[in-house]
Amino acid sequence: MKLKSITTEQAQNALDDADLLFNTEDVETAITSMAVAITAELSNRNPLVLPVMSGGLILGGKLISQLNFPLQIDYIHATRYRGETSGSELHWLKKPKDLTDRVVLLIDDILDEGITLAAIVEYCYAAGASKVLTAVLAEKTLEQEKPIQHADFTGLHVPDRYVFGYGMDYHEYHRNLLGIYAV
Repeated sequence: MKLKSITTEQAQNALDDADLLFNTEDVETAITSMAVAITAELSNRNPLVLPVMSGGLILGGKLISQLNFPLQIDYIHATRYRGETSGSELHWLKKPKDLTDRVVLLIDDILDEGITLAAIVEYCYAAGASKVLTAVLAEKTLEQEKPIQHADFTGLHVPDRYVFGYGMDYHEYHRNLLGIYAV
């Protein structure tokens, strides 16, 4: 599968034409609220926290630093998008270490159609996890049924538009933006 590549100029044009949905303060407030809820749920559970790469990298870094209780960190890397704006079959790049009898917290950028996250949750249970919880920065409002209707912990709700920033990408660009934008 060949990745569709765009130029930096095209990436900049997309940003210039995009609408800012949530600014830095909005997102940071949502992340702090997520950290409070996760702490209440998992502070005595010795969780294994698994950011889902690459989208979960930004949220993972910001969220994990606010979880002030014993936990362990690894990561998981599975994707359906591979640089595209729509997904295909799941492609595994890295699976985590032993999940036997572990409480797992998956951290991802967005719950969109839910297909990728559902497959990762299923993998974790098949690998022996005792409980799997999901945390996403953004949850997209969709009319259709999804394999995972809602994450266990959600920062913000976004409309059914293509969104990027704070880990979410536009053709592999703009994950680093400190705001959430939509085209």
